[in-house]
Amino acid sequence: MHIRFDIPADPAYPGRVAAALSSVRLRKYGYIGAVLAAVGAIGLVVSRGSAWGDQVSLLCMPMVMGGLLSMLYAPWVRWRAQRRSSGYAVEGGYDITDDNILMRSGTESGGIAWDGVAQVRDTPEFWIVYVGRMPATVIPRRLMSAEDAETLRAFMAERGLLQSQ
Repeated sequence: MHIRFDIPADPAYPGRVAAALSSVRLRKYGYIGAVLAAVGAIGLVVSRGSAWGDQVSLLCMPMVMGGLLSMLYAPWVRWRAQRRSSGYAVEGGYDITDDNILMRSGTESGGIAWDGVAQVRDTPEFWIVYVGRMPATVIPRRLMSAEDAETLRAFMAERGLLQSQ
């Protein structure tokens, strides 16, 4: 297998990559926030008829606020990452073989050996490549030809790396 394709210098592309990588890392804050807000709201409702109502309300109101702020943290970080990275638009490309993924962006280049890849998650626009438990890079499926995308999908499935999200 040898797949090669170029990345145009699109100002929106680095922001989409930053959003895809940060959404993976920040998903837990939304879950934690939802639990905190739900527990705090239940506490507020239950405390209305209780003798301890005022003291429980003093505890539950910060839980609700903390939960809401935690749920808003991930969208805020993604927005900042997209806004900051829009200035990094340079031409680049990918060269994917049976052994590794080589990426180049402007004058920089790097690679990841397939032996070091723990898993690949499938999202609507990208394949997110994990080395260990951390997302290391993305492979933009929309910029590949349909044949190359299907070849790569079959290769990753054969190696047991591909997981849908």
